[in-house]
Amino acid sequence: MAKRRSKGDGSIHKLKNGSWQIQIMDGYKPDGKRKYKTFTAPKLEDAKRMKREYESRRDAGMLVAMDYTFSEWADFWFEHHKNRVSVTTQEGYSYTLRNLKAYYGRRKLSEIKAYDIEQYLMKLVRDGKSGSTVAQSRGMLFQIFRMAVANDILMKNPVAHAEKIRRGPPKPKDAFTADEVRKLMKELPEDKIGWSIRLMLATGMRTQELLALEPRHIARDGSSINIAQAIVMEKGSPTIGPTKTHTSLRTIPVPETVRYCARNLRDTDCTFIWESPRVEGKPVNPSYFRDHFREYLKAIEGVRVLTPHCCRHTYVTHMLALGVDPKTVQALVGHAEIDMTMYYAHAQESSKQDAISRYDDAFSAPGGGLFGNVITLVKSG
Repeated sequence: MAKRRSKGDGSIHKLKNGSWQIQIMDGYKPDGKRKYKTFTAPKLEDAKRMKREYESRRDAGMLVAMDYTFSEWADFWFEHHKNRVSVTTQEGYSYTLRNLKAYYGRRKLSEIKAYDIEQYLMKLVRDGKSGSTVAQSRGMLFQIFRMAVANDILMKNPVAHAEKIRRGPPKPKDAFTADEVRKLMKELPEDKIGWSIRLMLATGMRTQELLALEPRHIARDGSSINIAQAIVMEKGSPTIGPTKTHTSLRTIPVPETVRYCARNLRDTDCTFIWESPRVEGKPVNPSYFRDHFREYLKAIEGVRVLTPHCCRHTYVTHMLALGVDPKTVQALVGHAEIDMTMYYAHAQESSKQDAISRYDDAFSAPGGGLFGNVITLVKSG
């Protein structure tokens, strides 16, 4: 039976085997439920001593996540973080989080060290997972443990001390060459697919932004397009949601040569310029558009069959090659960070050759100064 106790002693019981057990409430779990700690010893004095030592370590901040499992804290992190990202991103995060929880199971948060992080990431590589999957897993682990450090649950972040998994150099983003763009502009059919591809090449719109457009978002004369929403996938079904970031909310000026495409797409009685062929008043599934995009590109000789998103890469690439200020390009495409704009840039071979020619002309011609003399000597030698 329970022994009469003083305030703060907790619940004291004598077990059938003769041992003594003390149970105290020790805060709350991430889900808001009460958390209990139990101390069991053959003698009551020993159980009380264990309780006092525990409370002393706890009050001194020495417990360091003894009572949080990885799964508990990961769920706690996700609940606080998910509202900062789009619904589509949440689904991707959920998949990564399930894999992390399956691997680390019910291990205590404080027991997971840098070595354990490295082992998991190397397992992903051995399993043939993509570089983006490995990077996303590491990033999520870093965020989970960083929140634990920020809340004094851990003393340090093990992910920060884990060796990064070395992979091959990242594959450059694909973009259509200038010749391919000219072919597309000239040879694409004059229909909804053709008009849409031309606009994507000339505005840098994301596919999800194009497919979420309503006629009201396009100026009557086709001179501008207002990006106010985007397609998001919820459990495999397309729906209208917010743009990828707040900087994606923008009005894009449309080049005069393709304004007729914008006007033609605007000329519809449907809710969306790309409405679902199955459900009236609903947006089309991006996979439907991608399939048609691929078929149209296959029909044009001399043009690679890339993805719709490569139109966006192409826009950034050629705008930068034309000398447009990167900050202006960033505003046009709605990138949150200028680094992202520069990451999408591609150095075309023609641009590189032009740069070399300019250098050669500037420094090797007669009267080109000191550098010109040096290069002239090298050439004549």
